[in-house]
Amino acid sequence: MATYKARILILCKTYPVPSAKYSETSCVAGMTEDGKLIRLFPVPFRLISDDQQFRKWQWVTVLVEKAREDHRPESHRIFVDKIECDAAPLSAGKEGWPHRMELLRHVPVYTDFAAIEADRVTNGTTLALLRPARILGLDIKASKSAEWTDEEREKLLQMEKQSSLFSEEESKRQVALLEKIPFDFHYRYECLVDGKPVVWRHKVSDWEAGALYRRLRKQFGVSGWEAPFREKYEDELPKRDLMLLMGTMHRFPDQWLAVSVICPPRPQTEDQNQAGLF
Repeated sequence: MATYKARILILCKTYPVPSAKYSETSCVAGMTEDGKLIRLFPVPFRLISDDQQFRKWQWVTVLVEKAREDHRPESHRIFVDKIECDAAPLSAGKEGWPHRMELLRHVPVYTDFAAIEADRVTNGTTLALLRPARILGLDIKASKSAEWTDEEREKLLQMEKQSSLFSEEESKRQVALLEKIPFDFHYRYECLVDGKPVVWRHKVSDWEAGALYRRLRKQFGVSGWEAPFREKYEDELPKRDLMLLMGTMHRFPDQWLAVSVICPPRPQTEDQNQAGLF
Protein backbone atom coordinates (compact mmCIF):
# COMPACT_ATOMS: atom_id res chain seq x y z
CA MET A 1 0.00 0.00 0.00
CA ALA A 2 1.30 3.45 -0.90
CA THR A 3 1.85 5.89 1.94
CA TYR A 4 1.16 9.60 1.67
CA LYS A 5 0.97 12.69 3.85
CA ALA A 6 -2.45 14.10 4.64
CA ARG A 7 -3.64 17.14 6.52
CA ILE A 8 -6.69 16.20 8.59
CA LEU A 9 -9.09 18.13 10.81
CA ILE A 10 -9.93 15.87 13.75
CA LEU A 11 -13.69 15.52 14.28
CA CYS A 12 -13.88 12.68 16.78
CA LYS A 13 -12.10 10.21 19.00
CA THR A 14 -14.05 7.22 20.24
CA TYR A 15 -13.67 6.02 23.82
CA PRO A 16 -10.68 3.61 23.92
CA VAL A 17 -11.06 -0.16 23.99
CA PRO A 18 -8.53 -2.83 24.98
CA SER A 19 -6.34 -4.06 22.13
CA ALA A 20 -4.27 -7.24 21.89
CA LYS A 21 -1.66 -5.46 19.78
CA TYR A 22 -1.58 -1.91 21.17
CA SER A 23 -2.91 -2.33 24.74
CA GLU A 24 -5.69 0.16 23.99
CA THR A 25 -6.88 1.89 20.86
CA SER A 26 -9.34 4.53 19.69
CA CYS A 27 -10.96 5.12 16.34
CA VAL A 28 -10.39 8.65 15.05
CA ALA A 29 -12.35 10.34 12.29
CA GLY A 30 -11.72 13.62 10.54
CA MET A 31 -11.90 15.58 7.34
CA THR A 32 -9.16 16.03 4.76
CA GLU A 33 -8.37 19.42 3.25
CA ASP A 34 -10.43 18.55 0.17
CA GLY A 35 -13.51 17.83 2.27
CA LYS A 36 -13.49 14.02 2.43
CA LEU A 37 -14.22 12.14 5.63
CA ILE A 38 -11.44 9.78 6.74
CA ARG A 39 -11.08 7.17 9.48
CA LEU A 40 -7.78 6.56 11.28
CA PHE A 41 -7.65 3.24 13.09
CA PRO A 42 -6.20 1.95 15.27
CA VAL A 43 -4.83 4.94 17.18
CA PRO A 44 -2.96 3.80 20.33
CA PHE A 45 -2.97 7.05 22.31
CA ARG A 46 -0.97 5.50 25.16
CA LEU A 47 1.96 5.09 22.76
CA ILE A 48 1.82 8.62 21.32
CA SER A 49 4.18 11.18 22.80
CA ASP A 50 2.73 14.23 24.53
CA ASP A 51 3.64 16.65 21.74
CA GLN A 52 1.79 14.44 19.24
CA GLN A 53 -1.42 14.11 21.23
CA PHE A 54 -4.23 15.82 19.34
CA ARG A 55 -7.73 16.99 20.19
CA LYS A 56 -11.06 17.45 18.47
CA TRP A 57 -11.08 20.36 15.98
CA GLN A 58 -7.28 20.31 15.69
CA TRP A 59 -5.46 20.09 12.36
CA VAL A 60 -2.81 17.38 12.13
CA THR A 61 -0.42 16.39 9.38
CA VAL A 62 0.02 12.63 9.31
CA LEU A 63 1.55 9.85 7.24
CA VAL A 64 -1.15 7.36 6.29
CA GLU A 65 -1.86 4.43 4.02
CA LYS A 66 -5.07 2.63 3.11
CA ALA A 67 -5.88 0.08 5.78
CA ARG A 68 -5.04 -3.45 4.68
CA GLU A 69 -7.34 -5.43 6.96
CA ASP A 70 -10.17 -2.90 7.04
CA HIS A 71 -11.96 -2.70 3.71
CA ARG A 72 -14.12 0.29 4.58
CA PRO A 73 -13.12 2.93 1.99
CA GLU A 74 -12.51 5.70 4.54
CA SER A 75 -10.27 3.56 6.81
CA HIS A 76 -6.55 4.33 6.89
CA ARG A 77 -3.60 3.25 8.97
CA ILE A 78 -1.76 6.08 10.71
CA PHE A 79 1.98 6.10 11.43
CA VAL A 80 1.92 7.36 15.00
CA ASP A 81 5.57 8.49 15.01
CA LYS A 82 4.92 10.87 12.10
CA ILE A 83 2.13 13.00 13.62
CA GLU A 84 2.57 16.77 13.41
CA CYS A 85 -0.04 18.80 15.29
CA ASP A 86 -1.02 22.41 14.77
CA ALA A 87 -0.40 24.55 17.83
CA ALA A 88 -3.99 24.41 19.09
CA PRO A 89 -7.50 23.30 18.08
CA LEU A 90 -9.68 25.69 16.11
CA SER A 91 -11.40 28.13 18.43
CA ALA A 92 -15.13 27.95 19.17
CA GLY A 93 -17.39 30.86 20.11
CA LYS A 94 -19.10 33.38 17.83
CA GLU A 95 -16.04 33.81 15.62
CA GLY A 96 -14.72 30.25 15.78
CA TRP A 97 -17.82 28.23 14.94
CA PRO A 98 -18.53 29.95 11.58
CA HIS A 99 -14.97 29.09 10.53
CA ARG A 100 -15.40 25.49 11.62
CA MET A 101 -18.66 25.15 9.69
CA GLU A 102 -17.18 26.81 6.61
CA LEU A 103 -14.56 24.04 6.59
CA LEU A 104 -17.28 21.39 6.86
CA ARG A 105 -19.43 22.83 4.07
CA HIS A 106 -17.95 20.41 1.50
CA VAL A 107 -19.06 17.38 3.54
CA PRO A 108 -22.59 16.21 2.59
CA VAL A 109 -25.05 16.47 5.49
CA TYR A 110 -27.88 13.93 5.47
CA THR A 111 -31.27 14.56 7.07
CA ASP A 112 -32.46 10.94 6.87
CA PHE A 113 -30.50 8.04 8.34
CA ALA A 114 -32.10 5.65 5.85
CA ALA A 115 -30.34 7.58 3.07
CA ILE A 116 -27.01 7.02 4.82
CA GLU A 117 -27.65 3.28 5.04
CA ALA A 118 -28.70 3.20 1.39
CA ASP A 119 -25.46 4.96 0.48
CA ARG A 120 -23.53 2.32 2.43
CA VAL A 121 -25.24 -0.50 0.55
CA THR A 122 -24.78 1.17 -2.85
CA ASN A 123 -21.42 2.93 -2.52
CA GLY A 124 -19.79 1.46 0.58
CA THR A 125 -20.01 4.72 2.58
CA THR A 126 -19.22 4.12 6.27
CA LEU A 127 -18.78 7.68 7.59
CA ALA A 128 -21.43 10.37 7.24
CA LEU A 129 -22.81 13.51 8.85
CA LEU A 130 -26.46 13.41 9.91
CA ARG A 131 -28.64 16.31 11.07
CA PRO A 132 -31.67 14.82 12.87
CA ALA A 133 -34.92 16.78 12.88
CA ARG A 134 -35.29 16.30 16.63
CA ILE A 135 -33.61 14.56 19.56
CA LEU A 136 -36.24 12.57 21.46
CA GLY A 137 -34.13 11.48 24.39
CA LEU A 138 -31.14 9.58 25.71
CA ASP A 139 -31.36 5.95 26.80
CA ILE A 140 -28.89 5.00 29.54
CA LYS A 141 -28.49 1.29 30.12
CA ALA A 142 -26.02 -0.63 32.27
CA SER A 143 -23.38 -2.42 30.21
CA LYS A 144 -23.25 -6.19 30.17
CA SER A 145 -20.18 -5.97 32.39
CA ALA A 146 -19.27 -3.09 34.71
CA GLU A 147 -15.59 -4.10 34.71
CA TRP A 148 -13.08 -5.23 32.12
CA THR A 149 -12.96 -8.98 31.61
CA ASP A 150 -9.77 -10.85 32.52
CA GLU A 151 -8.88 -10.99 28.82
CA GLU A 152 -9.39 -7.25 28.41
CA ARG A 153 -7.34 -6.47 31.54
CA GLU A 154 -4.57 -8.66 30.17
CA LYS A 155 -4.53 -6.58 26.99
CA LEU A 156 -4.37 -3.35 28.99
CA LEU A 157 -1.45 -4.65 31.03
CA GLN A 158 0.61 -6.15 28.25
CA MET A 159 2.63 -3.03 27.39
CA GLU A 160 3.68 -2.59 31.00
CA LYS A 161 4.53 -6.27 31.37
CA GLN A 162 6.88 -6.03 28.40
CA SER A 163 8.85 -3.23 30.05
CA SER A 164 10.97 -3.48 33.19
CA LEU A 165 10.29 0.22 33.77
CA PHE A 166 6.89 -0.56 35.26
CA SER A 167 6.43 -2.14 38.68
CA GLU A 168 3.35 -4.25 39.40
CA GLU A 169 1.86 -1.33 41.33
CA GLU A 170 2.48 1.07 38.44
CA SER A 171 0.96 -1.41 36.01
CA LYS A 172 -2.25 -1.51 38.03
CA ARG A 173 -2.32 2.29 38.06
CA GLN A 174 -1.96 2.37 34.27
CA VAL A 175 -4.96 0.08 33.87
CA ALA A 176 -6.98 2.38 36.12
CA LEU A 177 -6.29 5.23 33.70
CA LEU A 178 -8.59 3.53 31.19
CA GLU A 179 -11.76 3.07 33.16
CA LYS A 180 -14.52 0.88 31.82
CA ILE A 181 -17.64 2.95 31.29
CA PRO A 182 -20.32 0.78 32.91
CA PHE A 183 -23.17 2.28 30.88
CA ASP A 184 -24.18 2.46 27.23
CA PHE A 185 -25.67 5.71 25.91
CA HIS A 186 -28.11 5.70 23.00
CA TYR A 187 -29.66 8.73 21.31
CA ARG A 188 -33.27 8.39 20.14
CA TYR A 189 -34.04 10.87 17.37
CA GLU A 190 -36.40 11.69 14.54
CA CYS A 191 -35.73 12.22 10.87
CA LEU A 192 -38.39 13.79 8.70
CA VAL A 193 -39.12 11.82 5.53
CA ASP A 194 -41.71 13.36 3.21
CA GLY A 195 -42.91 15.39 6.17
CA LYS A 196 -43.39 12.35 8.40
CA PRO A 197 -41.20 11.57 11.44
CA VAL A 198 -39.17 8.35 11.45
CA VAL A 199 -37.54 7.32 14.72
CA TRP A 200 -34.00 5.92 14.97
CA ARG A 201 -31.78 4.90 17.88
CA HIS A 202 -27.97 4.75 17.89
CA LYS A 203 -25.25 4.32 20.47
CA VAL A 204 -23.10 7.37 21.28
CA SER A 205 -19.51 6.13 21.46
CA ASP A 206 -17.36 9.25 21.44
CA TRP A 207 -14.62 10.06 23.92
CA GLU A 208 -16.46 13.14 25.17
CA ALA A 209 -19.41 11.11 26.48
CA GLY A 210 -17.11 8.79 28.41
CA ALA A 211 -15.05 11.67 29.76
CA LEU A 212 -18.18 13.56 30.85
CA TYR A 213 -19.49 10.49 32.68
CA ARG A 214 -16.20 10.07 34.56
CA ARG A 215 -16.04 13.75 35.51
CA LEU A 216 -19.65 13.92 36.70
CA ARG A 217 -19.43 10.68 38.64
CA LYS A 218 -16.35 11.98 40.42
CA GLN A 219 -18.09 15.29 41.13
CA PHE A 220 -21.58 14.06 42.08
CA GLY A 221 -21.08 10.40 42.98
CA VAL A 222 -22.72 7.22 41.73
CA SER A 223 -26.23 8.48 42.47
CA GLY A 224 -25.85 12.05 41.25
CA TRP A 225 -24.09 11.94 37.87
CA GLU A 226 -27.07 11.01 35.68
CA ALA A 227 -29.14 14.20 36.03
CA PRO A 228 -26.38 16.60 34.82
CA PHE A 229 -25.37 14.07 32.14
CA ARG A 230 -28.92 14.03 30.80
CA GLU A 231 -29.11 17.81 31.02
CA LYS A 232 -26.09 18.00 28.71
CA TYR A 233 -27.28 15.45 26.12
CA GLU A 234 -31.04 15.91 26.30
CA ASP A 235 -31.33 19.67 26.84
CA GLU A 236 -28.16 21.67 26.21
CA LEU A 237 -26.84 19.99 23.05
CA PRO A 238 -30.21 19.57 21.26
CA LYS A 239 -30.81 23.32 21.59
CA ARG A 240 -27.86 23.81 19.25
CA ASP A 241 -27.61 22.85 15.58
CA LEU A 242 -26.85 19.25 16.52
CA MET A 243 -25.31 16.88 14.01
CA LEU A 244 -24.15 13.29 14.48
CA LEU A 245 -21.05 11.92 12.82
CA MET A 246 -22.13 8.38 12.03
CA GLY A 247 -19.70 5.53 11.50
CA THR A 248 -19.93 1.77 11.10
CA MET A 249 -18.21 -0.90 13.18
CA HIS A 250 -15.27 -2.81 11.68
CA ARG A 251 -16.47 -6.26 12.76
CA PHE A 252 -20.12 -5.48 12.02
CA PRO A 253 -20.05 -3.24 8.93
CA ASP A 254 -23.83 -2.88 8.76
CA GLN A 255 -24.08 -1.54 12.32
CA TRP A 256 -23.80 2.21 12.86
CA LEU A 257 -22.68 4.27 15.85
CA ALA A 258 -22.83 7.98 16.59
CA VAL A 259 -19.08 8.40 16.89
CA SER A 260 -19.21 12.15 17.51
CA VAL A 261 -21.74 14.85 18.41
CA ILE A 262 -21.07 18.15 16.61
CA CYS A 263 -23.02 21.10 17.99
CA PRO A 264 -22.51 24.52 16.43
CA PRO A 265 -24.88 27.32 17.51
CA ARG A 266 -28.14 27.45 15.61
CA PRO A 267 -28.04 29.98 12.77
CA GLN A 268 -29.77 33.18 13.78
CA THR A 269 -32.79 34.21 11.75
CA GLU A 270 -33.22 37.73 10.49
CA ASP A 271 -35.91 38.35 13.14
CA GLN A 272 -33.54 37.25 15.91
CA ASN A 273 -30.84 39.59 14.61
CA GLN A 274 -33.28 42.50 14.50
CA ALA A 275 -34.59 41.70 17.98
CA GLY A 276 -31.10 42.12 19.34
CA LEU A 277 -31.04 45.70 18.08
CA PHE A 278 -33.95 46.89 20.23
